[in-house]
Amino acid sequence: MIKIFHGSDRVRIAREVKKILGENYEVFYGENLKTGDIINIFKGASLFAGKRKILLKDLTEKRSGENEDDEDLYEEIAKYADTEHDVVIWETTLSKKKTFNDFVKKNNLELKKIDVVENVNKKLVFGIFDTAMRDGERAVRQLEKIEEEQDPYRFFGLMVSQALKRYGWRNGSREKAILKELAELDIKLKSTTTEPWILIKSFLIRMPKN
Repeated sequence: MIKIFHGSDRVRIAREVKKILGENYEVFYGENLKTGDIINIFKGASLFAGKRKILLKDLTEKRSGENEDDEDLYEEIAKYADTEHDVVIWETTLSKKKTFNDFVKKNNLELKKIDVVENVNKKLVFGIFDTAMRDGERAVRQLEKIEEEQDPYRFFGLMVSQALKRYGWRNGSREKAILKELAELDIKLKSTTTEPWILIKSFLIRMPKN
């Protein structure tokens, strides 16, 4: 399995890498790699038994003193596209060369771009929050239409600000329950590797209704 990530949001990409590879994995940096190293990465011995977990980082970085470039590396990696190992390629700058494009298309590889979201649509977030107070499942359906374009942590932050603005001064049982759920969700988002959107959707469904 090979997955490729690129984009400006290094924090979110790092989370994705961790979800796929876990805590312990091997890291190889493009600036230190030669084409001859690729066979050792995919076929060589490892301290890890069985299936290996491998991160190949910044293959498009220039390698000082070498004539090889990322085109050469991707040509070699293509030979192991059906690898049994879990492999993630993380590029800061995505290669525009033909070998890379062919590598992705011919092997039907997942290529995911994750950029920093400069502006979260507050109106959409508040609208989903309002819907959840009446119909949690409908709120989840609304969220699923926009989640690819939103950052879950920024989305959650706006939900919290909305809830505090509305309920921070109230003492009703429903208001207290919502704020308590949000506090617990905040802890979960910071302490678990569970997909953040799953946690947020679960909250929207559980949210006390009118």
